[in-house]
Amino acid sequence: MLTSRLGRCALAAAAGLLVVTGATAAYATTTDSGANAGKSTHLMSDYKGKVIAASGLNVRKQPWLSSPVVGFLPYGKIVSIECKVNGQTIDGNPRWYRINGYGGYAAARYIENIGPAPRWC
Repeated sequence: MLTSRLGRCALAAAAGLLVVTGATAAYATTTDSGANAGKSTHLMSDYKGKVIAASGLNVRKQPWLSSPVVGFLPYGKIVSIECKVNGQTIDGNPRWYRINGYGGYAAARYIENIGPAPRWC
């Protein structure tokens, strides 16, 4: 009788551990710890945006207007966004997006998100 009672307790404990482990694994796929605690994490290709600046948009090495231009995005271009940072405020918006494939940043003021907003860098 003792063996079966212990066996049932062990089985219940193992099932509980599986439930907790499964919940933790599901949570870990959508969040990060440390500095990014509580922020959603996605693959870089998950974030997209459309350039809405009528004359196009410069991509700069750093997120401010005095930084060297490293690329150009024409009006209407769909871009892949790596992440966002705070930089020089442009028309009331301090956000800049790091653009995949360009090695630099573009003012978020002139990029319309397609889907979820990018994560913080």
